[in-house]
Amino acid sequence: MIAAGLGMRPGCDADELVALVLRAAGEARPPSLLAVPWFRADHPGLRQAARHLALPVVIVAEEALRAVQHRCPTRSARAAASVGFASVAEGCALAAGGKGARLLLPRIASGSASCAVASAEGVPA
Repeated sequence: MIAAGLGMRPGCDADELVALVLRAAGEARPPSLLAVPWFRADHPGLRQAARHLALPVVIVAEEALRAVQHRCPTRSARAAASVGFASVAEGCALAAGGKGARLLLPRIASGSASCAVASAEGVPA
């Protein structure tokens, strides 16, 4: 399983998310799912992007996102101040990637979103 973790601001649109996920897929591997934090579960741009990309969305719970923060190499003071987590995209990718997931692509960003890619493929359980 290849998880694309996403972080996004409230006004981020679907086109920006699609472009960022496609860029990440080109730099790493195509994702099999999109992973987002629970507080963005109802983001309109997310649902539109998921439909366009034909990918399921996995909602990452607060506890799961907190549990992987220490494994995230990229930290954002802005994200920490805004949502309480210094690494949203990488955290979501690692949490959704499964046991032993590792980052294939650390966070990349656009104007209103960030994306990271993780996988547990080839990692012993």
